[in-house]
Amino acid sequence: MSEHGNYDNIKEANKGIPVGYVVFFAGTIVWLIWYIVSYTPQISGWSQYKVFDKEMKEAQLTEAKAVKENPYKDNGQAIGEGKALFTANCAACHGENLKGGVGPDLLAEKTIYGDSDSQFYESVAKGRANGMPPFDRQLGPDRIWKVVSFIKSLRSHK
Repeated sequence: MSEHGNYDNIKEANKGIPVGYVVFFAGTIVWLIWYIVSYTPQISGWSQYKVFDKEMKEAQLTEAKAVKENPYKDNGQAIGEGKALFTANCAACHGENLKGGVGPDLLAEKTIYGDSDSQFYESVAKGRANGMPPFDRQLGPDRIWKVVSFIKSLRSHK
């Protein structure tokens, strides 16, 4: 060992912190400050509840603008597709002949929740209390209108 503490002529190379690390560290601090200022309600006024309320209002406007008239009225192909959809999704409760079972008779002269196309659509899409589940997510608007077309075609021929 020499008198200066060098072992086998190995010297410490103190070059400092790499520039990339310093830039990354400074960028992280800038991003953190931006995030805190942007998403702290007491500073920016931002709130997840405001965002949620805005999205819900937009969804309600979209729903209000939804089609109220049946686009498949008297469309033979859509009625056929509606029959297949009815058999797969509705016949278990309303019966193959629509005369009821667990669910009510859909060919009755008057139905509980109304007889217009839009009222039938709403019943299928949103469901009803006491057992009718909503089918809006499962079928979507297009297929629900086809089921309504099928039901209405049978109601008009009885």
